[in-house]
Amino acid sequence: MTAEKLPDWVFPPPGGFTADDLDRIPDLPPHTELIDGSLIFVSPQKSFHALVLDLLVHALRGFAPKDLRVRREMTIVLDKTNRPEPDLTVLHERAVPNAGHGETSYRAEDVVLAVEVVSPESADRDRERKPLLYARAGIPHFWLVERTEIGRPVVHTYELDRLGHAYELTGIHHDRLKVSAPYTIDIDLTEIDRM
Repeated sequence: MTAEKLPDWVFPPPGGFTADDLDRIPDLPPHTELIDGSLIFVSPQKSFHALVLDLLVHALRGFAPKDLRVRREMTIVLDKTNRPEPDLTVLHERAVPNAGHGETSYRAEDVVLAVEVVSPESADRDRERKPLLYARAGIPHFWLVERTEIGRPVVHTYELDRLGHAYELTGIHHDRLKVSAPYTIDIDLTEIDRM
């Protein structure tokens, strides 16, 4: 019996991995994130997660001003050791090249809104670590989407406080998500029942 050689990325370098490493390491699993210098591997999505993303992407793009773009599951470089992958991101048009679409990440200063849909296996990261990292990076808006007992999304909306160091809760939206920031958005969350 011969032992298979493990990939080099199984063993982190001294000091951990860096944001640039994600683009250089061959054969990483899809949707690998970097949190505090450690590689985080994402479990397969559940149907609720995919449906919420479909609902939000369609609505966010429909309401978005011309100078904003909506992206799904793209990493955001927050600093040298943090490159998480929000489920959805709204960013300034300037961050998106006119042609090619070969980018693998975006910069925190280009992000207007980061959205996380809570999954059971990543609940602590989605609820605690990632919002803290997004706030420290200066991302002005954050949404956390949870699943209710009847299978509908409830969206918790947050905005950076005056000092720009932490998020403050601006609303909890059950059947309808209607906000004026980061731009005017009105989403019927019960639409998920018909999807």
